[in-house]
Amino acid sequence: MTSQANNQSAASQSGVTSSVKGAALIDTQVSRTEVSLLSRLLGGVATQAAVRDANTDRDGLAAIAESALDKIFGDNFWNNRDAHDAEVPNSEDPQRLALAKQATDYGNNKGGNPFTGLSRDQLALITYDESGTFTVNERRAAWEESYRQHEEWSRAMVAKMMDEYNRTHKTSSESHQEVLDYYKSLPAIEEAQLPKGYDMQLQALIQAADSNEPSQHKKELESLLEVLNKRLESNKQA
Repeated sequence: MTSQANNQSAASQSGVTSSVKGAALIDTQVSRTEVSLLSRLLGGVATQAAVRDANTDRDGLAAIAESALDKIFGDNFWNNRDAHDAEVPNSEDPQRLALAKQATDYGNNKGGNPFTGLSRDQLALITYDESGTFTVNERRAAWEESYRQHEEWSRAMVAKMMDEYNRTHKTSSESHQEVLDYYKSLPAIEEAQLPKGYDMQLQALIQAADSNEPSQHKKELESLLEVLNKRLESNKQA
């Protein structure tokens, strides 16, 4: 009798384990499907973005960015909000339609951002794509995730510099270089939106970091960071 009960218990536990493994496998398959879908979409627009970047100077990229951001943050966006919410991709793929719906739901505070965790390069491909591959709400959601990542980096960088200054009474050339490397690593169309000469200013701060006026250079770096972040802040408030 005890042996039979033990067998039944073992079978029950085995069934539960199998169900859990099955559910995990389904989740993995769904995740892989979503990744595959995004990979296909991003692959298509990446080629177009590469051609755009190769054939457009810095001023041209800045103008393209300004026009794109106006569509997803300016009056154009708010005046056509209902149309944007009704917009669907030119596709019958349920996964593709679901991705667009999730972006619209996110924009209306009804769910999470479908692009959370994508790289800055991937997010820029979506944000500044003008081919119609992505809906306006998807492009806005991509920009907001990019903004979130920038804010996360900015807070961490400022905290690091403040800690360094409090300990050593100066901001090291390594910290200045880290700031420069970050901005130089941005996608070309985002780097083009930064003030002209920002890199030369940072280079000057790097060279002067070990001088006898560390407090002055700290103030200059903080001022420059404020300028670099100004465009992002103005877009977020739009």
